[in-house]
Formats: sequence, structure tokens, C-alpha cells
Amino acid sequence: MTQTFPNPERIVIATRESPLALWQAEYVKARLEALYPSCRVELLGMTTRGDQILDRALSKVGGKGLFVKELENALLDGSADIAVHSMKDVPADLVEPFCLAAILEREDPLDAFVSSKYASLDDMPPGAVVGTSSLRREAQIHAQYPYLAVAPLRGNLGTRLRKLDEGQYDAIVLAAAGLKRLGLSERIRSRLPDHVSLPAAGQGALAIEALAARKEVAAWLAPLVDGETQACVQAERALTCSLGGGCEVPIGAYARIEAGQLWLRAFVARPDGSRFVRAELRGAPQDAAALGLAAADALRREGAEAILAELST
Repeated sequence: MTQTFPNPERIVIATRESPLALWQAEYVKARLEALYPSCRVELLGMTTRGDQILDRALSKVGGKGLFVKELENALLDGSADIAVHSMKDVPADLVEPFCLAAILEREDPLDAFVSSKYASLDDMPPGAVVGTSSLRREAQIHAQYPYLAVAPLRGNLGTRLRKLDEGQYDAIVLAAAGLKRLGLSERIRSRLPDHVSLPAAGQGALAIEALAARKEVAAWLAPLVDGETQACVQAERALTCSLGGGCEVPIGAYARIEAGQLWLRAFVARPDGSRFVRAELRGAPQDAAALGLAAADALRREGAEAILAELST
């Protein structure tokens, strides 16, 4: 028998204080206020370690978990009820006492090419510099455009665009979803097709994290869940979790539903793009997690273990 809970009177959302994170939290706030008009929904802004460490690549200082730890502490001490994240920032090995209470409808999952000089990666001359914070993007650029230079790029979205405008890079690659959410679509010169830059697991989706024990919170959030996005993200995250992947490993994983089937593509690569292994599977959306695990096994058979072992030494 399904347990029912009274509507919430107050919900506190923990969020990072970057412009994009605040947009995402405000979006969830508005959705909750529409569902529960008598509920007070408040934001608790926080600065995370990931926001503070800007002089080193995430892969060198602890990975994407740096963006969620402080928010999770707020859930644990009761100062917040939920935390809103970009799905791709949530570690794949999320375990109790936390859970993903809701995954919302996905925005554009693709990567965006941003430049004031060039229209696309194809237009860039040898030696031109592309900025990216992602080993996944770096590996794909090296593999397909070996004559381009790739340089690390950190900071929130506004900082990255400023560094481009100052001439520190000839182009940068960002998630299209963030640019669109902040009303910066005009900065996108071109969207990188998924065969050029396969997205990261969860890219473009919003996640709401909560304590697994708080069943009432999951019930409040249930109307926000997008079933198609949830299935796709579940497959992508099952794959990356199985492989032990985070931002320390160049892994791409992207699923979409076509003609009633979930189509999952994934790769593991060396950061310099010198070796790629790929897998592609189709199956029923309700078998999303199993499909992700099967794709991870397929990548292992193609040699992913050897690449992962290299990167862990």
C-alpha cells in the first residue's frame, strides 16, 4: 500500500551560489511553489570546495564530489531538505544515506562550441587553443583534431566566457544546457553532434538529492520526475558507476529513447585520445540499469580495463 504524506509547509533547498546553480535552484523552487501554493520554499546558498579550488583541474583535486559535499552536510544536519545539482556533477557512486529523489526533464544534452573567431572545431587552424574543464571533451578533441591544442579551463560559466573574451583561448567547449538556461544561447556558435563529442552521463538533466530515509520528501517531489530522462540517466550512471568513472577518467555515456527503445552509447579513452573503446546497446527503458551494466561489460571486453588501470596509477 502506497504511503501518503501531507503537503509540505516549508522546503529548504541547498544550492551552490554560482549563477547557473542559483538558476537551477530557482527553477525547482518555482516548480514546487506551483505544486504547493501554501508552502514556503527557501534557498540556502553555499560555497563548495569545487567552487573554491580554481587553479587545478577537478581530476587532480578530488573530482565532482567537491561540488556536493557541503550541500550534503546541510541535508544531514537538517538545515536543508533537498539539494539541487546539475546531474553530471553528482558522483556516480552516490549511496545512502543520500538518494536521487527526482530527476527532472533534460535540457539540451550536447556540448556547445563557443568562439568569437571560429564557427566550429573544423574551422580552427593548427595550434589554435581550445579550453575545456573535461577530460572527456579533451580526449575526443585530441582524437579527431590532433592538430589543436587543448588547455584546462576552470571557473563558473561567466568566468569561462570572460577568459575566452580576454583572448586566453581561441574557443571553449561548454555544456549547451548551461548556456541556454542562463539566456546565453547567442554565445553558441555550433552544437557539437554526439558523434563528435559524446556527452557526459547525466549532462543536461537536473537532479534533486535528499536523505533516503525521508520518504515524505520523495513523495513531494514525485510530480517533478521525468520518466524518460530518469531511465536514460539511470543507464548512463549505472555504466559509469560500474567502471568507477568520474571526472578523473575520460568516459562518455549518452542514452536516448527512440521508437520505444533505450539506445545507449558510451566510450572510455586515454586523455590524449590515442586509444578509444566504444560500446552501443539497445533495450527496454525499464531495463535501464541492466543495460548500463551490460554496456560497461562490453567496454571491458574491448579493453577499457587496461585504460582505466593506466589512469589509476
